[in-house]
Amino acid sequence: MSVVEETPTARLGRRARRGAQILTSPTLLREQIEYLRHGPAPGTPPVEPTLRFPADPWHPLTESQWRSPAVCNICRWSGEAFDGARHVEFQLCPRCGSSARDRFLLWCFTTRTPRQPWLRVLETSPRMGAPYREAMGAWFTYAASDYDERAHRAMLRIDLQAIDLPDAAVDVLLTPHVLEHVPDTDAALEEILRVLAPGGRMYLQVPILQGFTAPPTEPEFHGDQTPVFWRFGFDLTERLRDHGFTATVLCTQPFSDAARRGDAAWSTDTAPEFDVASMLGGVVPEDLRVVLSQRRAERLGLWNAYQFLTFECVRHGRGLAGGAANAAGRLRAHLRGTFAP
Repeated sequence: MSVVEETPTARLGRRARRGAQILTSPTLLREQIEYLRHGPAPGTPPVEPTLRFPADPWHPLTESQWRSPAVCNICRWSGEAFDGARHVEFQLCPRCGSSARDRFLLWCFTTRTPRQPWLRVLETSPRMGAPYREAMGAWFTYAASDYDERAHRAMLRIDLQAIDLPDAAVDVLLTPHVLEHVPDTDAALEEILRVLAPGGRMYLQVPILQGFTAPPTEPEFHGDQTPVFWRFGFDLTERLRDHGFTATVLCTQPFSDAARRGDAAWSTDTAPEFDVASMLGGVVPEDLRVVLSQRRAERLGLWNAYQFLTFECVRHGRGLAGGAANAAGRLRAHLRGTFAP
């Protein structure tokens, strides 16, 4: 059974299909009669509880959930607190294991992307494991990719500098903390533009640790020993526009407030890896779009606003003909079960 909760319509359909199978199969019919008369066979192992995700990722959190001290917008867990430090890489959900940045990425995607059937979604190196990927596969026509497969392997092996996918094959690209590990940023952005369908979107997360882009001053590696080629800053927004995207920076309210006031420093202590003074010096306030109030950000475990920034990049052009072509492409991929070659 899927890790995604069933809607009443889906449950009715599944039960109807199961009933038809039982009625048309003598063996299944006998087993069902025995079960109704005597219960499970002796020695039948109990059903283990399964991590469950909501039936619909677009469905908004309820006011009751927002009143909880902590709530996960991915699996809809709510409780007293997330696990771990108040940091972008921590605040882990006790149920699904999502980190704060995982929740912010999905929040940006599901609250900003127009709802359409059978969206083709590619996610590069997702941090979360098999249950999350199964849920994404139930919600969308979904594929996860990796390039450096030492830490983990996904469904596809993709080099962002030479993406082995057809033109206009993807409606949404989720790429969390990958672009900084790609040597040729411009080649990657050209390839991403090529594989996105007209009107398609990229939600790009990179560690913004300073105001302006530069290579590391000394060799730098992330936790899985992947080398870092670029430490990006807010000039990345204009670079994305130069490649043909409409680009904005999605953030929470406190960061936008600080940028628009022209603050030169953060009001509280900051994590040492973030040069927040440089960030505030390099940010363009007009490029920011607020997607969460401070109160709601904190409910999702997003405590330090300068740590939560996602670039929303939309490929230009769609029109009536483009929209029809996109819909046809989504339907073909849905029927095939994949958009990969």
